[in-house]
Amino acid sequence: MRIGPIAVRRMFSQNIQFRLTCYFLILLLPLAAAGMYAVEQSKSILYDQAVERSQLALSSTMDSLDLTLLNVEQLSTIIATDKTVIELLESTGEKTTPASILGFAQILKQLSNIKLSNQFVQKISVYHEASNTMLTTGYGARQPDAEERKWLTDTLSRIGSGILYESGRIGTRGTESGGQSIRNDSLSLVRSMDLYNQRRQPNALIISLDQSELRATLKSLLPSANAYVSLYGQDGGLIVGEGSGETARAAALGGSKLLTVTIRSNYSNWQMTIAQPKSEVFRRTESFQWYLYLIAGLSILLAFIISWTVYKGIAAPVKKLMKGMKLVGAGKLDVRIDYKRADELGFLTETFNQMTLNQKRLIEDHYEQQLHLAQTELKFLQSQINPHFLYNTLDSIYWTSKNYEADEIGEMVLNLSKFFRLSLNKGKDVITVRESIEHLNYYVRIQQLKSLDSFEVEYRIEPDAAEVPVLKLLLQPLVENAILHGLEGCSEGGRLAIGGRADGEFLELSVSDNGKGMPPERIAYVQSELKELRRRHIRLLSLHSEETNDLFGLRNVMTRVRLCYGEAADLTIDSREGEGTKAVLRLPLARCRGEISIRREEEA
Repeated sequence: MRIGPIAVRRMFSQNIQFRLTCYFLILLLPLAAAGMYAVEQSKSILYDQAVERSQLALSSTMDSLDLTLLNVEQLSTIIATDKTVIELLESTGEKTTPASILGFAQILKQLSNIKLSNQFVQKISVYHEASNTMLTTGYGARQPDAEERKWLTDTLSRIGSGILYESGRIGTRGTESGGQSIRNDSLSLVRSMDLYNQRRQPNALIISLDQSELRATLKSLLPSANAYVSLYGQDGGLIVGEGSGETARAAALGGSKLLTVTIRSNYSNWQMTIAQPKSEVFRRTESFQWYLYLIAGLSILLAFIISWTVYKGIAAPVKKLMKGMKLVGAGKLDVRIDYKRADELGFLTETFNQMTLNQKRLIEDHYEQQLHLAQTELKFLQSQINPHFLYNTLDSIYWTSKNYEADEIGEMVLNLSKFFRLSLNKGKDVITVRESIEHLNYYVRIQQLKSLDSFEVEYRIEPDAAEVPVLKLLLQPLVENAILHGLEGCSEGGRLAIGGRADGEFLELSVSDNGKGMPPERIAYVQSELKELRRRHIRLLSLHSEETNDLFGLRNVMTRVRLCYGEAADLTIDSREGEGTKAVLRLPLARCRGEISIRREEEA
């Protein structure tokens, strides 16, 4: 059966399996071409990588060497400007005396102590020109010969107050620089003593560095046994070299078969060079070439074999997911897709099922939480009477009591009227701590009149807590419990204390009394009930409805603060029989000044 171009186009547009297979084969074509091109480019890439690695290694080593030279130069500056050493040198003349010997011994002791502070320093020498004496740590004093003395004098005259580095190796001049002053296995820094004195004596400071440390560092840079690395001074003279001698000779002749990388220090102007045969760099390209050809051929062959089976296994679960998503989009949140796969598509299907279940629970929980919060507010504020009607009635009773000169009844009614007026608060749910205390004061005054002023009230509200927004009627149940269950029945001497302060990240509100307190078994019961409320998740609090009226006020307060301020909010009760009771509310200040204040602005 012949398949025409129209049938092919129809299959391509309507069948995702066929389309993905075609895409896969199309992708393999440039991959095959890229593999062939990669073979040709591999040498260039390997070359660039080798150059980059060498540059990084040389740069790191040169930076470390520059830091070492900087430390040595700073050390030389400290010695060359040391007043004690300079004075001892200047006080010594051409003839050696016992005093000068003691001075030289003191200089050697000080130089030895300084040498111990730097592991790269092999020895430190000070040349005293007047007595022609070389003081060297570990060797003591000696008399340089005429050739060495002339070299030191000429060098100091040439460099002035600068610094000269000399290698103990036989250089391009054909003679060993510095005679015994500079050993064959060392790199030495030479400079004048008494730097800042224009009329200084021609005394020299020589700090010799151990080349074995430098050789070990250079040896670690060698990528192979046939490589060679070398370090050259500012004048181009070889300081030290490590590696294959044959490669070194080829590098000196400028051989084209070598990969040569050179880096120059911006600090010391020294030059470091590494040379490696190119054949070692390109050794891996031959096997890499055969691997690419083999992989390209196998990829094309396997494309026809596995493309249909792979994409057939992908298409079926994808279609199920699409169907489930459409149902969720239509509002059916009880959708569940059956699956038996343990791969990525199985994970996606499981995640989709869990997502729909969580979304359904979140919607239900949010609805129940908001409903319970509204019921709690209504139960507390409007459970018995209509506040508007009661306020108007109390206002009428107040003016009637004034007509009959019943002042105490009038004051009681007036305070009750103000209490309910603030309870209404134009429908606002949030007030400041200051407003809450003003509201409580009316209720407390009513209770004082009722008990013939048998107790006093004290308000201890700190300024930083007065303007913090809180839920309305939050403290009223706690104050009511303190008066009715703690202070009621006291003939005199009762004291009620209401406090508010900012304690770190929390707002702390407290209500305490010196009443009769609670028996141990009662306070244990109260604390266990509060602990149970803390243990419940906020979602369970919103779904839970208490059947008992016992501890109704405390349960109400605990539920409100946990729902509105989160799980960080807490209510604690402490009581001792015969001494009194204290209730403490701790509310997160961030929630008080954040979400609660936003609610207050929205209500306004």
